[in-house]
Amino acid sequence: MLAANGVDRVKLFDADPWTVSALAGSGVQAMLAVPNDHLASVGRDPRRARDWVRDNVTRNIEAGVDVRYVAVGNEPFLKSYNGSFINITFPALKNIQRALDGAGLRVKAVVPLNADVYNSPDNNPVPSAGNFRKDINTLMVSIVNFLHRNDAPFVVNIYPYLSLYQNPNFPLNFSFFDGGSKPVYDKGMVYTNVFDANFDTLVWSLRKAGVPDMKIVVGEIGWPTDGDKRANVKYAEKFYDGFLKKIAKNIGTPLRPGHMDAYLFALIDENQKSVLPGRFERHWGLFTYDGKPKFPMDLSGNGQNSYLLGVEGVQYLPSQWCVFNKDAKEKYRELPASVNYACSNADCTPLGYGSSCNGLSHDGNISYAFNIYFQTMDQDVRACSFGGLAKIVTANASQGGCVFPVQILSASERVVPLRLLAAFFVVSVAVFSLM
Repeated sequence: MLAANGVDRVKLFDADPWTVSALAGSGVQAMLAVPNDHLASVGRDPRRARDWVRDNVTRNIEAGVDVRYVAVGNEPFLKSYNGSFINITFPALKNIQRALDGAGLRVKAVVPLNADVYNSPDNNPVPSAGNFRKDINTLMVSIVNFLHRNDAPFVVNIYPYLSLYQNPNFPLNFSFFDGGSKPVYDKGMVYTNVFDANFDTLVWSLRKAGVPDMKIVVGEIGWPTDGDKRANVKYAEKFYDGFLKKIAKNIGTPLRPGHMDAYLFALIDENQKSVLPGRFERHWGLFTYDGKPKFPMDLSGNGQNSYLLGVEGVQYLPSQWCVFNKDAKEKYRELPASVNYACSNADCTPLGYGSSCNGLSHDGNISYAFNIYFQTMDQDVRACSFGGLAKIVTANASQGGCVFPVQILSASERVVPLRLLAAFFVVSVAVFSLM
C-alpha cells in the first residue's frame, strides 16, 4: 500500500522486528527508534547501546532494510514527563551515535522533540524572541551542537491543531495555509499561519544556540479526524491540502525558504493510545483502522486530490454487531455500569462532544459502546451479554455518519503472503513521509 501511494519513507517509534522486517527490499527508507523506556539502559552503558545497534540496525540493514535514522526517544523533554528523561537522553544519543559509527554504518542518531522545547515570552510572542526553554536551555545547546557536528538534523514535531485545541481564543484560520487570518509581523517577516511562526521560532532558537544553518526535519505534523469538535475530516482535508501544496512548491518559511522535509502523522488510527491530552489522540490516521483512506488528498501537492489506495486483502470477522437489547427492562439499572465497563476497555471516543457519533440517541450511545467492546474482544459471544442488556444482530447498526465497525481478522491468523500488509495495518506507529 505504501509503495502504491508513492510513499518512500516511514518513521517508526520502535524497532519491532516483525514490522521492520516487512520493509526489507521494499525501497522504503526507515527511521527506527529507541523507545523512551530504553533510554536509561543505552545511556548508562555503551555496551547496551552497541547491542541495540547490532540487534536492531545492523541486522536489519544486512536483511535489506534501508535504515537512515535512529530516533533516540520520542519527545523526551515534554513538560508532562516532569523531567524524567532530562538526564539520560543526551548520554543515550551520544552512545547510540558512537555505536552506529563503530559499526561502520552511515546512519544518524536524532532526538525527535516536541515544539514545547522552545518558546517565545508571553509579552513578546514573535519568532525572533524565541529560545529554548530556560529549564533545558544549556542541555539543548549541547544536544544541537552534537547533532550538528555529526551532520544530523533537528527533528521537531509541530501541531497547529494543538495550538487551536489548547487555546480557546486562538484564531481558527491561523491554523491553515490559505492566508485567511490576521498576519503576525516580526522584524520584516510576515507570518500568515502558525506553522511558519512555530518553525521560525525554532530557527531563531538554533541561531541563538550557535547553529544557525542546522538542518530541520519535521518529524510529525497532521490533523485528527475525530474526538473533538474541530477534529474532523473537513478540517483535516483542508489542512493537508494547504500543507502539501506548500511542500510541493518549496515555499518553506520566511526564515527558511526552500525545500522542507516532513513526516505526516500518522498512517492509521490508534485505538489504544492514551487520551489524556484529548480524545482526538486516537484519530490522527490518514487511514481508518482497516486501512481505508479517510478523505481525498494528493501527496504530490499538485492539488489533484483523490482517495489514496487502501490496504488490499483485509479480512473481517463476520458481519454482525452487538446492540442494546431494549427488551431487558428489568436490567436497566445496570446500564450505567455496563456502558462504563465497555468504554473502559474499548474506544468510545467517537461518542464525545463534537465527535462523529455525538448525534446518536440514548439507545444509540449504548449500542455503540456495546458493539465496540464486542468487536475489540474479537466478537467473543460472551462479550455481547452485559447481563442480558445486549444482543447480536446481523443488520448493520451504523447510523448516519457514525460507523459501527466490524473487527478485522487477527494478523496472527493470516497466511504468510499477507504478512507485509498485516504488519503495516496492525502497527500503530508507521508515519508517512513526504521526502
